[in-house]
Amino acid sequence: MIRPTPGAADADGAVRRPGVGRAVAVLVLVALGALIPVLGPSPALHGTGEAAAPGVEGVGLLRAVLFAALCVPVGELFVNRLARFLPGAPEGRPRSWAPYAACAGIGAALGLASVVATGNLVPTSLAQIDVGGLYASRDGRLALLEVNAFMVAGLCALTRRPGTQVWPLAAVAVAEALRAHPPTEPSPLVGSGLTLVHLTCAALWVGGLLHVLRALRRWGAAERGAALLGRYARVAAVLLAVITATGIWSTLRRMPPDTVLKQLTATAYGRVLLAKVLLVAVVALLALWARIRLRRAADPLTACFPARMEVVGLGVAVAVSGLLTALPLPIRW
Repeated sequence: MIRPTPGAADADGAVRRPGVGRAVAVLVLVALGALIPVLGPSPALHGTGEAAAPGVEGVGLLRAVLFAALCVPVGELFVNRLARFLPGAPEGRPRSWAPYAACAGIGAALGLASVVATGNLVPTSLAQIDVGGLYASRDGRLALLEVNAFMVAGLCALTRRPGTQVWPLAAVAVAEALRAHPPTEPSPLVGSGLTLVHLTCAALWVGGLLHVLRALRRWGAAERGAALLGRYARVAAVLLAVITATGIWSTLRRMPPDTVLKQLTATAYGRVLLAKVLLVAVVALLALWARIRLRRAADPLTACFPARMEVVGLGVAVAVSGLLTALPLPIRW
């Protein structure tokens, strides 16, 4: 008996989804790339001679939640705008997750602000938190800005004009970019600019893909769904190119070219950065696979399968990014 190949049409015209083997292979690749961040900072720091700041696990987790809370509403605004100019697009939209993301962002920002308020130590009691001291330092003011910005974004998401979220969300991105590059480092404004562009493009890519898949599930219309996915894919290709360029530039600013290869394996920051690069490479291959299916498959919506795997990989990459911000910066040799 001849077995139909994955993606082949059945007698009733339905297109089969890819087999389990490919899904397992993709998940194994993602797991290999995510091995270091999943296990935490200990393997990354082992043998480097570096000491992690107190509470690095918690700070990394809070930072990852904050990044995710930024990605969700940014992606919704982005995809809703794409759908608005799509001819014949259904009126229905997925229920917004922006208010829930704002709540998560407020919680993460408050947690990070409490760490700053105790001198970058993990507070063990409320008495240790010096709220007034936040106004006296640059990091403290940026932490307060993020808390307030997520609050305003959540309120905007509940109004009849959710598009106004773009301004408080932009404030969060700017605050993160400034926080990552203190004035003591060389050319801090250049570094902040690179981080701002990198973070914005990443939020559009991650949050946009998530919202596209949610829209396709709601619409259930192959033609319009494929058109929306195609529009997103064209923009995502540009976003990936910008993310790659800014990521390489930022890496070379922190690791001189002649020391990059050594620091990628000899420092905690380099090891986690290497894990992130592997993850992004896998995600890029998944995006290419989805784009090929979108163009060539009999049913363009079979591209949703690699796209879902892509979302999984991007979610892990967000967690890796959170851990990366909590680790000691590489040494400039």
